[in-house]
Amino acid sequence: MANVAATNITFFKPFLQHYSNFPTSFFNITIPIPKHYHKPTSTKCLSRCHLSVTPEPSRGAPETLVSRFAADQPRKGSDILVEALEREGVTHVFGYPGGASMEIHEALARSSMIRNVLPRHEQGGIFAADGYARASGRPGVCLTSSGPGATNIISGIADANFDSIPIVAITGQVPRGLMGTDAFQEVPLIDITRPITKFNYLVLDVEDIPRTVKEAFLLATSGRPGPVLIDIPRDIQKELVVPNWNKPIMLLGNASRLPKLPEKAHLEEIVRLISVSKRPVVYAGGGCMNCSEELRRFVGLTGIPVASTLMGLGIFPCTDDLSLHMLGMHGTIQANYAVDRSDLLLAFGVRFDDRVTGKVEAFARNATIVHIDIDPAEIGKNKKPHLSICTDVKLALEGINTILEKNEAKQPTAENKRGKGTKFNDNVSAWIEEIDEQKEKYPASYRTFGEAIPPQYAIQLLDELTNGNAIICTGVGQHQMWAAQYCKHKNPRHWLSSSGLGAMGFGLPAAMGAALAKPDAIVVDIDGDGSFMMNIQELATIRVENLPVKIMLLNNQHLGMVYQYEYEYGDGDSLHSYMGNPSNQAQVFPDMLMFAEACNITAARVTKKAELREAIEKMLKTPGPYLLDVMVPHQAQVLQLIPDGGTFKGAQ
Repeated sequence: MANVAATNITFFKPFLQHYSNFPTSFFNITIPIPKHYHKPTSTKCLSRCHLSVTPEPSRGAPETLVSRFAADQPRKGSDILVEALEREGVTHVFGYPGGASMEIHEALARSSMIRNVLPRHEQGGIFAADGYARASGRPGVCLTSSGPGATNIISGIADANFDSIPIVAITGQVPRGLMGTDAFQEVPLIDITRPITKFNYLVLDVEDIPRTVKEAFLLATSGRPGPVLIDIPRDIQKELVVPNWNKPIMLLGNASRLPKLPEKAHLEEIVRLISVSKRPVVYAGGGCMNCSEELRRFVGLTGIPVASTLMGLGIFPCTDDLSLHMLGMHGTIQANYAVDRSDLLLAFGVRFDDRVTGKVEAFARNATIVHIDIDPAEIGKNKKPHLSICTDVKLALEGINTILEKNEAKQPTAENKRGKGTKFNDNVSAWIEEIDEQKEKYPASYRTFGEAIPPQYAIQLLDELTNGNAIICTGVGQHQMWAAQYCKHKNPRHWLSSSGLGAMGFGLPAAMGAALAKPDAIVVDIDGDGSFMMNIQELATIRVENLPVKIMLLNNQHLGMVYQYEYEYGDGDSLHSYMGNPSNQAQVFPDMLMFAEACNITAARVTKKAELREAIEKMLKTPGPYLLDVMVPHQAQVLQLIPDGGTFKGAQ
């Protein structure tokens, strides 16, 4: 455990002083040279430590914070931590207490600004913090104790790391005097989380708490966002000191990793490529989350169609004529067709993920590829671009739009059938018509089952009844893909789904966090029975907190995606994917309504298509939380399907 002190060079000296009774050989074996953390060997690690050159949106910190303590009054480290969170504008913490974090919870109870939301499992807490961050754009904060409490948030940290979500995870740790002794509930959390955090801290000096919290929030929200972990020993939490709130941050080495402003010559070259292209496509991902307006303006100026990743849904409205909706393994025919046929692929804020590209060599094989991303590790990692710019996509689009607007002012515009009136319409109008033919030839479709409810229809109906304005959270599986395909995503931060990690159990707690971040919004968890069961205990949290989360459960009594793969690629048998009771398959098992009843949550079940509209309307109108158990046939499949490592031409 000793090696964790070198995570921040400023902690190195106190750590050595504390463990001065250990043999020198102990340190030689376990403590890396501090510069290891400032000059990581992997490019990925470097990319996750840079800072943004552009100011981040306000985190909502109060203009004047009145401390509970006099300026010269000593206070516990736990109280310093809570006030540091208040200074960052934190209003909600998702904290589950334990022996190593009790001091922090006592300090939270003394705060008039921060509300602790008690999840019923630590994983539920960090997924709720994730949902809070995705819906609001502000960092989500979770708090756990040491040992198993801390290890229970590992999936949530990995999820935030994959999807670039700003989270500050705070964990209690055993007292410094017990570290390295395999004490009760001691785990080397810094070592465990180092590969899946943007940065992590082990606080070994109470006076470092103000600076550490300030740095953690800066790192979590700047550059490519991501999770930061702060591990605080229990004795540090109890120690009394007068805090110095003006300590400078000590992010040594990060200045060289600042993403640069885009060069005008590069932006002009992109505009030139657009002007000569006949079949351009925008490939937009989660890196465009904070530049939805700039992307919409760009499309308005150029008339170029947009294919979105799973993370990018809603950034460009799927209701727009130029939206191709989602591309990739379960994307639309028109999106995959357009990318396959494109001669110019404008990749904005994307990773060229395997679920998008399939066989990467064949992906956009005839296109000139332009890749703009804030993370240098992503440039050329999976697909080599012809032109790349490592910068904030927002800055790049602002610059490109400025050039386009100046060019447009110099020349008359031409109207095409969409009436966009841009000088590029003549170039792409035939291309748009070609894509429209694909839309008409291959509309989204699904199998029906008599009176039974097709899950896709249930999602379409929910989208209709909410006018596409609900914040949609999902678990992971077939229901996730159906929700991605059949919701008309119109706004950024309205689609919350575990995309990179694909963590089942994400939907319900994420909806809990979204409801707290956006109390006036309609928040719906579209879930599957398998995924829902993984964090079903959060029904209790939702009830106690009286959060108006609506749960539309697409219950097919199976792990649907596993069953579909068994059917498509196996021998057709259901191998461990049946979630019901094998001895009584006619019975709905488990009875989700009884779980809801146990938590005093209103619930209903619907089995017939003709009754579904009324059932959804009732769910939406009922105050407070509501569970609607929608029974759907397990034979329903996610279409289309590009096989792993396959190509668009092999789609089913």
